[in-house]
Amino acid sequence: MCQQKTIYTTTPLTLLHSITMKQLIFILLALQTCLLSSAQKSISVMVLGIAQDAGYPQIGCSKICCAQVKEGKQAGAFPVSWAVMDSAAHQWYLIEASPNIKDQLNYFQKATGNFFNYYPDGIFLTHAHMGHYTGLMQLGREAANTKDIPVYCLPKMAQFLRANGPWSQLVQLNNIKIQTLTVDSSISIQSNLNVTAFTVPHRDEYSETAAFIIGNSNKKYLFVPDTDKWSLWKTPLVSYLKQVNIAFLDATFLSSTELPNRNINEIPHPLVPETIGLLQQEPSLKTKIVLIHFNHTNPLIWNEEQRKKYSSKYVGIASVGAVY
Repeated sequence: MCQQKTIYTTTPLTLLHSITMKQLIFILLALQTCLLSSAQKSISVMVLGIAQDAGYPQIGCSKICCAQVKEGKQAGAFPVSWAVMDSAAHQWYLIEASPNIKDQLNYFQKATGNFFNYYPDGIFLTHAHMGHYTGLMQLGREAANTKDIPVYCLPKMAQFLRANGPWSQLVQLNNIKIQTLTVDSSISIQSNLNVTAFTVPHRDEYSETAAFIIGNSNKKYLFVPDTDKWSLWKTPLVSYLKQVNIAFLDATFLSSTELPNRNINEIPHPLVPETIGLLQQEPSLKTKIVLIHFNHTNPLIWNEEQRKKYSSKYVGIASVGAVY
């Protein structure tokens, strides 16, 4: 005997009348939770640049690393930069204003099909070295002449911009609006996105150097494009890695012999093997790491075999256009 199916003839209106106030509140709360969960999952990060400040190829370099680009055998790369995207809110934020900012904004628009506004809803700066902030000049009256784009940075960086031209003119003409961050203090730049800045050891000639944790309860990203040795950190890197889902880490040099005519002690970035070695006791954390900020001499930016070797055996290697 076939089981008879019950046919419901209740209309939405009669159903609404039959719902108690408690049930209605529960339904609304459940709907709110569903929408919030969906919004939290809408955060992602696109890589817009992977090179050290001077880009790749680097000016004046005729070595094999850069010659390949000039000969058309290898693609070049812009300085390090990211787009933090919130697709639900149709908002996005730029991490680092590199010298190639206009190329990177154009690339981002094409890659996302003009889904977001051309100019970011805010720009985050780590420090005052050439590859990380000088793209701000493109926002001035000689170029885009933007209006009040928020620029988030730590106090010394904020003071540097306000007190020194041509950056001070951007502030005076309201091309940018500086938002000063507090070290180790979380802020909400919108309902679905929180940012915490902390300082890292580096050559702080003009400003302090920041690292950022950006995200929400669903997903968090760590951005450390520039730092000195991990051993100099007050709080171990591993402690931060445990707080995030993805960590973009300074990988300027693979070897200390890449710049034979320079004193490597004056530019003490953590070498890639040092970063990998740091995680021997915490192998599960390796899956979180994405290496970035490659000097033009670093084989991880110009040698495909080395990129495959490290990405298959050790950690992630950033590439332009990759979304995390």
